[in-house]
Amino acid sequence: MLSAALIWFLVGVAFLVSELMVPGFILVFFAAGSWVTALFTWQLDIGLTFQITIFVISSLVLLFALRKIGLKTFRGKALDNADERPTDAKIGRTAIVTQVITPNAPGEIKVMGSFWRATAETEIEAGVSVVVERQESEDGLTFRVKQISDHR
Repeated sequence: MLSAALIWFLVGVAFLVSELMVPGFILVFFAAGSWVTALFTWQLDIGLTFQITIFVISSLVLLFALRKIGLKTFRGKALDNADERPTDAKIGRTAIVTQVITPNAPGEIKVMGSFWRATAETEIEAGVSVVVERQESEDGLTFRVKQISDHR
């Protein structure tokens, strides 16, 4: 028969595996709470009610004490305002149209060595120089461009 300490350890492993499958940075603290309970159970002869109490208290204390620190460490700093986005380095750059851009359908540009979807208010033929005005899509993969005026 498995000891209570081993069962709590395996419950912690299950929480850790679950965290890897459903990342939210919460279940890892329940895994740690399970391991704290496993240590107490291994060292002391305690009943199930006290084991569950240790699990709940240690999990919640770890969650509330360390989650914010863990998120900063593993995710980096979040923007204070969700609407703020870092300015894309391609905005304001000169690009070359590689596939025709029409007002009804995006084309393609090459800027900074990479190819990107692009839209424009007017038709722009391949080989024409354009300037990148702004990001056009939420995913950041499509840009609004404007043809650079000809010097005829």
